[in-house]
Amino acid sequence: MKYLLDTHTLIWFFNGDLDLSENARQIILDTNNQKYASIVSVWELSIKVSLNKLKFDGKAKGFLDLIYKNGFKLLNINQNYIFKLEQLENFHKDPFDRILTATAISENMKLITRDENIHLYPVACVW
Repeated sequence: MKYLLDTHTLIWFFNGDLDLSENARQIILDTNNQKYASIVSVWELSIKVSLNKLKFDGKAKGFLDLIYKNGFKLLNINQNYIFKLEQLENFHKDPFDRILTATAISENMKLITRDENIHLYPVACVW
């Protein structure tokens, strides 16, 4: 199974945060699953850190290093995600969550997220 991790999911996993559900943790730790992170999450973290809305040791570079260290594959944004994004209803206002949703739909992945607004889209979500 292929899974795309939402930004908060990645942060909570890397920080060992108890807000990460046990189900999400087990999916991430299962070596049989293919886990993906998006460059969008690195971008989002970088913006939030620079605005002092989030603290993350190592900032964007450290975050990216952890993505690779944990064996996640990194997805860049491609035109198909943008085209899919244009087709999505405006349920969610956050542009990062919208492109992550479009990515998961385009790549036929399950999105690991706690964000209930994302569940309004035609994307398979787990938490």
